[in-house]
Amino acid sequence: MRVLLTGWASFLHGEATAGDVLSLRAAGDALARAGIGHDVAWSPGFRPGARHLPDAPPSDYTHVVFACGPVHGPQVRSLHERYAACRRTAVGVSVPDPDDPAVTGFHRVLPRDDGGTADLSLAASVAKKPVLGVVLAPHQPEYGGAGRHDAVHTALTGWLAGLDCARVPLDTRLAHDDWERCATPDQFVSLLSTMDVVVTTRLHGLVLGLKAGVPVVAVDPVAGGGKVTAQGAALGWPVLAAEDAGDRALLDARLAWCRSAAVDPPVPSLAGFVEALVGER
Repeated sequence: MRVLLTGWASFLHGEATAGDVLSLRAAGDALARAGIGHDVAWSPGFRPGARHLPDAPPSDYTHVVFACGPVHGPQVRSLHERYAACRRTAVGVSVPDPDDPAVTGFHRVLPRDDGGTADLSLAASVAKKPVLGVVLAPHQPEYGGAGRHDAVHTALTGWLAGLDCARVPLDTRLAHDDWERCATPDQFVSLLSTMDVVVTTRLHGLVLGLKAGVPVVAVDPVAGGGKVTAQGAALGWPVLAAEDAGDRALLDARLAWCRSAAVDPPVPSLAGFVEALVGER
């Protein structure tokens, strides 16, 4: 007996959601605990170096399992055609139309939309990963030719994409009529406080990250140093130069340092500002 695990994350024109992948993991773990050999077929768009459906000949398997997602459409029906000699089971799936050939092609269907079955993803093990808030500066024409924003952001986002972490794009700009943005600074600092680390090229990404008690990987996008470097000096917090953005070893080291760094930024005194105003009266 050998099982091929499939799902929407197996199709070239499918999609790999967190729920899909966790459901395949849960099914695979259950098979492994039972001592049943199995392979997982992945979409080449999601995992290019893994086993894909064309690499999984029907003669290698006795059973095919389709896990998670709605059972409908030509891609699911194609499994019945390719693996016609295998026993086919759908588990943890939604069944919008019980008479759809995509559904009736399975020998057995174990649905999740029967009102009494919990989703398969709940059975999968997960590892806690660091959460990185990413605050990138917009183009800043005031720095003229010294601005290296595009090159710095390309290097930073390329580095971030390769990290085993959750990445959360954040924007310091506020809006009262856009649900995707915070409406008040209090909301934004509260959001920052839920991050493990902030990665930023923006002055207020650095300042407000530290204000929220979160360590910050700060990179100045201006060659020779601009306001991010100056503010880092004022706060006693290290800031990487624009040319350092392409040094992944240095970025890795700074991120590792941030994971345990103490955060206690100085609070400026406004006494001089008030005295200056009073003195002008």
